[in-house]
Amino acid sequence: MLLGVVIPVYNERALLPRLLARLDATERPRGADGLVVTRHVFLVDDGSTDGTVDLLADLDRREDITCLYAERNRGKGSALRRGFTAALEMGCDAVIVQDADLEYDPADQAKALAPILDGRADAVIGTRFLGETHRVLYYWHSVVNRGITMLSNMLSNLNLTDIECGTKAFSAETLRLLLPKLREDRFGIEPELVARLAKLRLPDDDGSLRAARIFEVPISYAGRTYAEGKKIGWRDGVEALRCILQHNLF
Repeated sequence: MLLGVVIPVYNERALLPRLLARLDATERPRGADGLVVTRHVFLVDDGSTDGTVDLLADLDRREDITCLYAERNRGKGSALRRGFTAALEMGCDAVIVQDADLEYDPADQAKALAPILDGRADAVIGTRFLGETHRVLYYWHSVVNRGITMLSNMLSNLNLTDIECGTKAFSAETLRLLLPKLREDRFGIEPELVARLAKLRLPDDDGSLRAARIFEVPISYAGRTYAEGKKIGWRDGVEALRCILQHNLF
C-alpha cells in the first residue's frame, strides 16, 4: 500500500527540516494486511520567499519525496489541490495532510490513518479538542473555532468537533471524487472539504450509492503564536463563514 503525505509549505525554512526529521523517525503505519505501508512525501511550496525553495531543491533528490513549486503565493487550498493531484497520479492508496509548521505531530498519522487502512472509513478528520495534549493559547480563537464548527455541523448534519483541524486523511477513491469539486485557494479549503464530504456519495458493494464514512480522531496540537509565525487571522475566520454557507447551501 502506498501512502501519500501532502505537506503544503510557505516560508518554513526553519521548521521544515525539523518536520521531515521527525517524520522520518516516525514509524510508518500498517495496512489491514499487517504490512508496513510505503510512504511518499509531496512537498508543495506555495511561493515561499524566505529560502525554503533552496531547501526543496536538495530534498527533491530523495526518492521518497516529490517537490512541487508555485511562482506566487496562492494559499493552502491551492497547494493541497496540487499535492492531491500528484498523489493520485502516483497511485497512492491513501493520502494524509501534514502541515509544515510542526503544530501537528507526524507521530499522530498512524492513529489518524487507522480507520482508513483497516477499511472502516473513507475520510478521517482530526480533532484537537477530544482529550489529547495541546498547547494552551488564544481563548477567542477557540470560541470562533467552536462557532464555525457548530454552524458547519448544523448545515452539513455532521457532528464534528473541529472542522478547522489541519489533519485530514482520505482514501484514494474518496479523494478522486472530491478533488474535481474543490475550489477554495486559501484556508477556506478546510470547511469546504467538510461540506464536500458531507454531500459525497460513493459506490457501495451492491452498486448503490452511500454516504461517505467519516471518522474523527483526537490528535495532539502544539499551536504557534503570531510571533512564532502563525499565519491564520481574523479575516480567515470571516472567510470560513462564507465557505460554510456557500458550500453547504449551494
